[in-house]
Amino acid sequence: MSAKWVPVGWNRTKWRYDAALLVGALGYVLLYRLAAPVALDAPRLNMQAYGSATFLMLTWVLAIGPAARLDPRFLPLLYNRRHFGVLTCCMALAHAQAVLGWYFSYSPTPALVAVLGADAGSGQLHGLPFIPFGIAALLILAVLAATSHDFWLAFLGPPLWKALHMGIYGAYALAVAHVAFGRLQDGPGLVLASTVAGSAAMLVALHLLAARREALADAAIAPAAAETPWMRAVRPERIAEGRAVVVHPAQGEPVAIFRHEGRLSAVSNLCAHQNGPLGEGQVVDGCITCPWHGFQYRLADGCAPPPFTERLATYRLRLAEGWVELDPRPNPPGTFVEPLPT
Repeated sequence: MSAKWVPVGWNRTKWRYDAALLVGALGYVLLYRLAAPVALDAPRLNMQAYGSATFLMLTWVLAIGPAARLDPRFLPLLYNRRHFGVLTCCMALAHAQAVLGWYFSYSPTPALVAVLGADAGSGQLHGLPFIPFGIAALLILAVLAATSHDFWLAFLGPPLWKALHMGIYGAYALAVAHVAFGRLQDGPGLVLASTVAGSAAMLVALHLLAARREALADAAIAPAAAETPWMRAVRPERIAEGRAVVVHPAQGEPVAIFRHEGRLSAVSNLCAHQNGPLGEGQVVDGCITCPWHGFQYRLADGCAPPPFTERLATYRLRLAEGWVELDPRPNPPGTFVEPLPT
């Protein structure tokens, strides 16, 4: 797989993923409308259906990452998570359109101007200024959706692109504030309040559990020896065939040490595609395979097999006193390093 090979790499898995997303999102909106109180007018019903769907979808988008770190069975959901994010943005736009179309369609003031001043008024939109939170969240989602294609990933580079897309956490915090200061002011809203609080608590718990699991894995790796440049990395028997152990030098990026056919190779742990955790992947058909999107690299030189052109930094290894030792100074991407026999 490669961002440079085809504009959009559609395949059967992507079609199924997107079909499931559409069916789930539209099914939720339909069920929400069928289960809503009869007294609720249609415009407000649409606003609530689209708004609640957006919040729940955004929660799942953020939950997929730590869930996949805790259980690899969630990895298929991670594969096309950007599609999930784009559909979430579309649902948020539908919510915004429903709000503007109902509350401000008959106002002599332009809708976008009127909505920014509505918090100070009375009636259904009142109290604390919750509308700016929703607008800010929508703007963030729109930017992330617009830059979700691999063109922007290649143009900005994985570190900057990833940092930009971490803004989704800010969007989620703004969405929580938008609901808490807005919809929940209309009444007790026990179901909605429980959903918002439970969703936020679930996300925090998942991220803490994933972070603790990674911290425990890091603690199991031997610390770097005092002498430089070589550092003690891991006992060779700890590396399973076709798998890797990730080590963290004092300086520089994490390194994944893979075993394949009894020999060890070390490459950057960051996939050239989206900085995915290569060390959580495995060797497939003789190539390191990223668990996120399937990008592949040869073990000895960190190069993607032809016709693809991505390359990883490689590292030197040696055996000393029963330990695998690592030279933490990276070789230029694509540098051949003879795999280390064990």
